[in-house]
Amino acid sequence: MAAEVFRELAESAGLGDRIVSTSAGTGDWHVGERADHRTIEALHRRGYDGARHRARQFTAADFADNDLVVALDHTHERILRGWAHDESEAGKVSLLMTFDPAAKTTDVPDPYYAGPAMFDEVLGMIEGASRALFRQLEPAIRSAV
Repeated sequence: MAAEVFRELAESAGLGDRIVSTSAGTGDWHVGERADHRTIEALHRRGYDGARHRARQFTAADFADNDLVVALDHTHERILRGWAHDESEAGKVSLLMTFDPAAKTTDVPDPYYAGPAMFDEVLGMIEGASRALFRQLEPAIRSAV
C-alpha cells in the first residue's frame, strides 16, 4: 500500500521521474506473488492501482540503492537496521508513522487476519503518514531539479 500511495503522491506533484517508491518485505515467503486481494481492493476504492505489485524481499544490498528505507512497524525496523552494514545505512531506516504528527501509533497494523474494513483503516493511516513524509521531502527534491 505504502509504495503505491507514495508513487501517486510523487506523480501528482509532477515528481514521478525524480522519486522511486518500491516495496519489499523482510521475509521471503511471498516473493513473486501479487498483493492480497483485499489490499488491491482497498487501494482501488481510493483510486490507486495495486495490481502490478509483486512481492520481493529486501536485501542488505538494497541500502545502496535507497536514500530512505521506510519500515511500517518496529519489528521490521529492527530487522532492517540489523541488516545495515554500518551506521550510515542504519540511519536510512525510519518508521513511516513517525512522519505523521497526528498519528496515534508508530506501528502500522497488519490487516491480514482482519476484515476488509481494517484494510481501509490501514490505508488511511498510510495515506496520512505518506503525505506528511512527502511534504518533508518535496522541497529538497524540487530544489535538486
